[in-house]
Amino acid sequence: MVTVVLPWRPQPSRVEAFEAVSSWYRENLPEARVVTVDSDDEVFNLARCRNLGVAGVEAAGDDVVVIGDADTLPQPAPLREALEACLTSGRVHLPYTEYHWLGRSGTAAFRDGTPLEECDFELVRGACSGVYVTTPATWWSHGGQDERFRGWGFEDAAWYVAHETLLGEVPRRHEGAVFALHHETQLREGPQYDANSRLMDDYRRASTDRVSMDDFVFGTSASNARIRPGV
Repeated sequence: MVTVVLPWRPQPSRVEAFEAVSSWYRENLPEARVVTVDSDDEVFNLARCRNLGVAGVEAAGDDVVVIGDADTLPQPAPLREALEACLTSGRVHLPYTEYHWLGRSGTAAFRDGTPLEECDFELVRGACSGVYVTTPATWWSHGGQDERFRGWGFEDAAWYVAHETLLGEVPRRHEGAVFALHHETQLREGPQYDANSRLMDDYRRASTDRVSMDDFVFGTSASNARIRPGV
């Protein structure tokens, strides 16, 4: 059984994108459950929502989870390739090699019926979020995502570094594109953004070797409140 998890807290500028993404999965992956997840955090905590979503999938006994951003659409073929491959790889899969941010004009064209592949876009280099395909066991094997990242920024980059260091390779990609729809963006400044940036620096320092990253991700020191999931 496949479950699509969409972290979601309603915001007026994001509703159209969320509805488009929800509909896309129901039409293109009809065998999957599509669920939304939020946490009780005052500030939206995307990392925690992703972890809660995977925990719910695991509790339900489902095999595979697609963790999708509520503004991002994949292509069917690479998504299905990732669904099959993640069952035996022990790695998280990204069903794209190109991340297309459609912006206002591309999103408007999509809403007017233009195929996603023909919409104007900006290529986002180095993107590593948007759509993840994994099993619960693989997600927890490298710590899931760090819930100390709050608000906007860095949780996906830190996860990527942890995956590469602890599992010995970067997440596996499948040839194709994902398409991010336009909405109002979060502020990339302020005390919480700065705290996220400092935590990302800690991940970079821990990425020198597997032992250091394992201790950083799963350690129980006073400076690191995370624990190994399932323990």
